[in-house]
Amino acid sequence: MQTTFPRLLLDHAKARPAAPAMREKEYGIWQTTSWADMAKLVEALACGLHQAGLKRGEHMVVIGSNRPRLYATMLAAQSLGAIPVPLYQDAVGAECVFPINNAEVRFVVVEDQEQVDKMLEIREQCPQISHIYFDDPRGLRKYDEPGLSALEELIAAGRAFAKVHPDLFGEQVELGQPDDVAAMFFTSGTTGKPKGVVHTHRTLIDRADVGARFDKLTPDDEVLAYLPPAWIGQNIFSYAQWLVAGYVVNCPESSGTVTIDLKEVGPTYYFAPPRVFEGLLTSVMIRMEDASAPKRKLFHAFMDVAKRVGPDKMDGKALGFMDSLKYALGNALVYGPLRNSLGMSRVRVAYTAGEAIGPDLFSFYRSIGINLKQLYGSTETAVFVCLQPDHEARADTVGVPCEGVEIKLSESGEILVKSPGLLKEYYKNPEATAEVLTADGWYHTSDAGFIDASGHLKIIDRVKDVGRIKGGAFDKAMFAPKYVENKLKFFSYIKEAVAYGDQREKVCVMVNIDMDAVGNWAERRNLPYAGYTDLAQKPEVYELIRDCMEKVNADLSRDELLAGSQISRFLVLHKELDADDGELTRTNKVRRGFIGEKYQPLIDALYGNQTEQYIETQVKFEDGRTGSVSATLKVADAKTFAPVKAAA
Repeated sequence: MQTTFPRLLLDHAKARPAAPAMREKEYGIWQTTSWADMAKLVEALACGLHQAGLKRGEHMVVIGSNRPRLYATMLAAQSLGAIPVPLYQDAVGAECVFPINNAEVRFVVVEDQEQVDKMLEIREQCPQISHIYFDDPRGLRKYDEPGLSALEELIAAGRAFAKVHPDLFGEQVELGQPDDVAAMFFTSGTTGKPKGVVHTHRTLIDRADVGARFDKLTPDDEVLAYLPPAWIGQNIFSYAQWLVAGYVVNCPESSGTVTIDLKEVGPTYYFAPPRVFEGLLTSVMIRMEDASAPKRKLFHAFMDVAKRVGPDKMDGKALGFMDSLKYALGNALVYGPLRNSLGMSRVRVAYTAGEAIGPDLFSFYRSIGINLKQLYGSTETAVFVCLQPDHEARADTVGVPCEGVEIKLSESGEILVKSPGLLKEYYKNPEATAEVLTADGWYHTSDAGFIDASGHLKIIDRVKDVGRIKGGAFDKAMFAPKYVENKLKFFSYIKEAVAYGDQREKVCVMVNIDMDAVGNWAERRNLPYAGYTDLAQKPEVYELIRDCMEKVNADLSRDELLAGSQISRFLVLHKELDADDGELTRTNKVRRGFIGEKYQPLIDALYGNQTEQYIETQVKFEDGRTGSVSATLKVADAKTFAPVKAAA
C-alpha cells in the first residue's frame, strides 16, 4: 500500500466519519471517538506540536497505557514527519535514560502523574527534554515545572493555530512518503544496551495489510488493546492494523479491569501471549475445583468430548452423528458459557506468540470453539513472518511463511528471513545492523528451527542458547534450554523456569510456582502457608513440581534429539522473578545469563549435589524502595528416563 498512517486516518474519516474508531472506558463508562473526531483531534495535536517546535525527522517519546489521545499524539507526530518512540510504562526512570538520549528526544508525551514523576526524576540526565505533556491531570495541579503542561492545553493551542493556518495540517500530511521513518521501537536489551529498531510507514503498513487480508479483518471487527504500546505486537494489532482495516480499538480502564472489559467488549480479533491464556485457564480450573460435585462431573464429562472431537471440528473435519450431537449439547451447557466467561464468545481469530504454547493449553481453547492460532515474528520483522491458516493450527509449529516472506536456514540451523517488513536499521548502530542484515537483504533471526514436511516452521530455541551436554550419560547431546523451560511452563503450577546445562553433564532448573494455582491447590488440601516464600518450600509443593519435571523428562526421552535435555535436579525459588529486579525483560523474557550470575550460589548447589542452600536477595518494590528476601532453599532430584528408540 503506497500510503502513510496519517493518510489512512484521513481516508477513514472521509469514507465513514461517524463510525467508531476507538473506545475508552472511563469511570466505568465506555466513551466513543469516531473517525471524524479522531482526525480533528490529530489535527489539533499536530498543529499544537508544530507550533511548539517539533521538527520533521525528530523523535518524540510516548509513555503510557493504551489511550486514544496517546495514539492520536503518535499520529500527530507522524503527520508532521516526526517519529514516535513508545517506551514501556512500567519501566523505571533509569531504563528510559538511554532511549531518550540515544534518540535526542526533546518532546515527551506521558499518560499520568506516575510517568511525569519519572521524567522529572531523570531530567538532569536528559537535559535536552524541553516539553513534557500529560494526558491525565489527576495529582498534577500543583506541579510547576518548566515545559510541563497538559495535553488539553496543547490541543487548545493547536485548534487556535489551525483556525489561522487551516491548510497546514493537510500540507504536512501530503509531505509524508511511504519510505519515511514511521516509528522506532527499542528492544528489551537482554544482552546489552537496547537497540532502536527503525521502521518505515511502508514496512509496518505492508505487514499489517498482509495480516489483515490473511484473516479477512474488516471494519466490523473489535479488538481490546491491553498490552504495552511499546511492544511492537500491540502496536501492530491496535495501531497499524487498526488504521489498515479500520476496525474498532477498545482501551480498558486499567490493567485491573481487563478481564471485566474483555467480557463487555467481546472482541472478534484477540491477541495474547501464552501466559495470558494460561492465566485465564488457571482461573477457570480454580473456579471449577470450587464448584459443586455435579457441576464438576458435568464439566469434565463434556470437556472429555471437546478434547476428543473439538479440534477436529475446528479444523473443519466431519464428525459422526453422535459426536456432533454430544458436542452441540456440550456447547449449549459448557463450552458456550465458558467462552462467554472468558470474554471470547465473539472471537473469530485469536493469536498467541512470543513463547511456545503447551499442546494441552492450545488444544483446550480450540476444543471449546475458539480459533486460537500461532504466529511468528519479531520487532525487526514488523511481526508477521509466519501465520497459521485456519484448519492448519498446530501447537508444535508457528505457521507457514506469510505473503512476501522467504525463509531459508543457515548451516548452523539459524532461520534467515527476507520480507517487505524488515527493519530499516538499528538507530545509530551500523555495526549491529550489519550483524543482522546481509548485503542481499536476509535478516538473521537468531532462532534455530526448520521447515517441516507440511511447510510449517518449527522453532527449537535461540541459536546462541542451543548447547551441548558435556560428560555423563548424555555426553554431546543437544541442550535446548528454552524448549525445556516452555515445556515446564505448560503446567499451570509453574509460572517461570530457568534451565542450565550447556557444557555440563546434566540439566538443572530453577522455577517459580504460580501463586494462584499452587495456593488454590494447597488450600484444597488444608496446607497452611504464610506467603510465597513459605509455600514455595513446602515438601508437598516440591513433590507437585517434581511430578511436573518427571512428566517433562518422560516426554523428552521420546525425542531423539532432545533426550539429553532431561532435568536431573531442580529447586523452587524463594521469590518471583521480576523485571524491576533485572531478572526478566519488560516483555517478560527470562534473562538467563543475569539470573545465573545473580543466583550463582544456587547454581553451585544444584551442580554440587547439595540438598539445600541459603540465599538472601535484594528486591525492589513498586514505590522504588528496596528490601531483601532470604530463605534456605531445598534442592531436589528428578527421575530421568532412558531414550526411547524410534520404531524402525
